[in-house]
Amino acid sequence: MNNLKRKLLVTLLTCSTAFTLFGCGDKTADSQGANAPGTNSEAAGTKQESTKQQESVLPQEGTERQEGAAVSYPLTVTDSNGETVTISAEPQKIVSVAPNLTELVYALGAGDLLIARSDYCDYPSEVSEVESVGTIFAPDMEKMVSLEPDLVLASTHFDREAAAKIQELSIPALTLFEENSMEGVYTMIETLGQVLNRSEQAADCVETMKTEIDGVAEKVKDAAPPTVYYAVDFGENGDFTAGGDTFAGTMIALAGGDNIAKDVSGWSITLEQIIEKDPSIILIGEAMKDDFISHPNYSGLTAVKEGRVYGIDNNLLDRQGYRNAEGVRALAEIFHPEAFE
Repeated sequence: MNNLKRKLLVTLLTCSTAFTLFGCGDKTADSQGANAPGTNSEAAGTKQESTKQQESVLPQEGTERQEGAAVSYPLTVTDSNGETVTISAEPQKIVSVAPNLTELVYALGAGDLLIARSDYCDYPSEVSEVESVGTIFAPDMEKMVSLEPDLVLASTHFDREAAAKIQELSIPALTLFEENSMEGVYTMIETLGQVLNRSEQAADCVETMKTEIDGVAEKVKDAAPPTVYYAVDFGENGDFTAGGDTFAGTMIALAGGDNIAKDVSGWSITLEQIIEKDPSIILIGEAMKDDFISHPNYSGLTAVKEGRVYGIDNNLLDRQGYRNAEGVRALAEIFHPEAFE
């Protein structure tokens, strides 16, 4: 991973606090998708109070929310920043500057409504044919407005002032993210499903995810959990991992791993802590694996010396969405391969 990408990752980690193919099964065949190079999604570096409203990503009181029923517009929901957003009519032209929400749009069978994306929205592959409005931090606002969307989707990286400016132009800007729990991801999917008038597809996604994760939990329930370290970034930028109160940390536990950073809050960890804990398994994004193994800071770790550093598709952990169930299973297959033979 080049220095520019590494710096971008660290910036993501320090400015937000958030982080399944199995997700919607055959009902959303157009929903297969992957992650942004060098931007490990909505991962976050420090716990921010702006994420305190996770439980409020729900329609306001009095809004119809019947599974599978058509949505009545105008529809008012409360987003993850605690802001109320009113969608006047069923969205037909969507701009997404959040890679995980772009994936969810396709997962819900609404990919044909996407008229623009960020540079880092790269999953599923067909999204590359959609026009880009720039980076996730500073998209071209003028270009976005010129496209005349009726919905803009954003996550933790999107500036709240920018969202407010878009709202002033009568374009609803909906910010959705989840920093702690799988239940929060389910709520995100259900909320987006309702906004897009695809509640039935959202319910199918959630049910499929729950079935997959429950199946993994059953397979590993009696297995001794190995100690695990997830190297989100390392070296000159410092050491970053998924603490016990983070979304990715929750996924490690669901997969039957004992996270050495379970007592860490947020995303920072010291080299001394890593060496002291000496994990038996190390997870890292595939693109960074070789650099990590060859780095002198980590050469003495047992997992490095014994060949138990696993390159992974970290987008399955870092992007909150329908592919997280696939991520839990992928981790469990590393931690407990005997359970999946």
